[in-house]
Amino acid sequence: MSDATSQGDRARLPVPYSLPSYLTSDPRRRPDPATKQLAQGLGWFSIGLGLTEVAFGSAIARWLGMPRAAPVIQAYGVRELIQGAGILGSRDPTPWISARVAGDALDIATILPGLEGNNPRKDNVQIALMALAGVTAIDVICAQNLSGAPLNPSQKVRHDYRRRSGFRRPAKAMRGAARDFKPPPDIIGPEAMRPWTLTNA
Repeated sequence: MSDATSQGDRARLPVPYSLPSYLTSDPRRRPDPATKQLAQGLGWFSIGLGLTEVAFGSAIARWLGMPRAAPVIQAYGVRELIQGAGILGSRDPTPWISARVAGDALDIATILPGLEGNNPRKDNVQIALMALAGVTAIDVICAQNLSGAPLNPSQKVRHDYRRRSGFRRPAKAMRGAARDFKPPPDIIGPEAMRPWTLTNA
């Protein structure tokens, strides 16, 4: 009974779960310069897009033939502003770029209904979808490059030991400290193999 009970308790224990690398932040990542520039560019793009959506959300909704979506578009603008600030202000923008990918999927899902029914602006919706598809592809590439970037060595490896001599005291204090040291016989070696001067001393 005790074994069965212990097995049941183990089964009820929560299984440890770790987030994927593209959702976690690690400032030790070393992306290549092109990926850094791309991430910075996406950060400024988010800021510009967010300001546009907040200021002209109603106009964008009318251009899409979806006037009721104006509050949603403005809310998405606030999201873009937060993501842009996160990308530009963080040491590791990986989770923020991944959030952009999720936001792109949400944007696409929001305007897809504009292709249905008698919407007279379906052409504009198609243009917006193509633009979103292109931006999503760039975001995915950037997120993959960031999450796959190598890591810097740990802090312990980066310590500088060049000024350490290995002695506990300064060199002047250590000079001549071993002058009277006599090595034990077992360190010198077998008696038959010792130098003549030592053997007959």
